[in-house]
Amino acid sequence: MIKLHAIRYVRLGTRNLEAAAEYATRILGLQIARREAKSIYFKSDNRDHTLVYHEGDPARHQVGFEVTSPDELDAAAAALETLKVPVRHGTKAECESRYIEAMIGFRDPSGNAIELVNRPMHSGWRYFASRDAGITGFSHIGLRTTDPVRDEKFWTEVCSARVSDRIGPVPLLRIDEVHHTIALFPSAYPGVQHINHQTESFDDIMRSWYFLREQGVRVVFGPGRHPTSGAIFVYFEGPDGMVYEYSTGVRLIPKEQEATYQPRQFPFEPAGLCMWGSKPDVAEFRTTDEGARTARAA
Repeated sequence: MIKLHAIRYVRLGTRNLEAAAEYATRILGLQIARREAKSIYFKSDNRDHTLVYHEGDPARHQVGFEVTSPDELDAAAAALETLKVPVRHGTKAECESRYIEAMIGFRDPSGNAIELVNRPMHSGWRYFASRDAGITGFSHIGLRTTDPVRDEKFWTEVCSARVSDRIGPVPLLRIDEVHHTIALFPSAYPGVQHINHQTESFDDIMRSWYFLREQGVRVVFGPGRHPTSGAIFVYFEGPDGMVYEYSTGVRLIPKEQEATYQPRQFPFEPAGLCMWGSKPDVAEFRTTDEGARTARAA
């Protein structure tokens, strides 16, 4: 089984690199770590970077997860090849562009581009926000899935994730003590569905909600509170239709609870997504059928 140590980064293509960078700093509140010819790297914590916008197709997304040693990386490649999952080893240029020692790339059963990396770079400088959004770090992603039952099996049986809770067919998967690092949302096509950053407090969520409204950013869900993780949240639209989320107060499931913890089932309806009554304006959050229809229309 592949042991995922941590989520490291998301890489997003964009047709307008400067507009994406302006959003990531002025609206989202990230710090530019560096600019390169066709890419801009952003910090949200003590990692070298957690988000990259690069010139390219906005439908192309890559998600990086860390493994803890070269042996684990080799074992992951062997495990995937045994399952007849095509694996490619990162070139020197790819590793240099990701600021890592080594990597492999593959696609999950829905076609999401996943990268496993070893020895990713940390930063000796603390994160310095471009605006005071209260961000404490990049925390989790929503991934689109064309078959949540099949993909849950892949992420839990092949990649060591555990189910914390389910919302209808949507599994919320953890790889450490945090309630979830991956959420799998039914869709007609693959890709990153949303990107989450944690904030220090509820006050940060509300300050950002007012700020986003003042800046004309479309808020698509919240403020609200998830009954699954207990996190207080707000979701909003970013460049190329990407959805970003701020949340705070996410539930932890300590190791000592692993043996007895039982995932809960919540309904796939607004009440299962928000215990305050907020209703989402997000295709994948409506219902399985509605989300798939909207995704196909888009």
